[in-house]
Amino acid sequence: MSKILLAVDGSECSDRAVQHVIALAKSMSSPPEVAVVTVQPALKSGDVRMFISRETIETYQREEGDKALESARTALDAARVAYSPHILIGQIAPSIAEFARQHECDSIVMGTRGLGGVSGLILGSVASQVIHLAAVPITLIK
Repeated sequence: MSKILLAVDGSECSDRAVQHVIALAKSMSSPPEVAVVTVQPALKSGDVRMFISRETIETYQREEGDKALESARTALDAARVAYSPHILIGQIAPSIAEFARQHECDSIVMGTRGLGGVSGLILGSVASQVIHLAAVPITLIK
């Protein structure tokens, strides 16, 4: 069985990556194992943690992660493609590459824009980092 890591952030570009995975899954003789991954930034400042509880931060990160996964979940459910959703916390590209390694994914599918907020405005900034860090084939969807 093929294992696909589908990196999403709720943007139009990541929605196109979802549609690509749906088409790919439907064309395969046996359904792939799809891990839908979104990465939320870790809070680096100790000052913030002095005023906001750990539970509040974790709830916020989970809520933002759920928002980023929402359109992918809707499309995959409608297409009846099985998947497992994952919300990661940390730096985007290293988190995606590490997840792919730890879960022995065969490939990564992701959009070329949108996966990094402001840094994503530079074409391929996150995608380029994932390419350099990951050891599996990567399909970039424009």
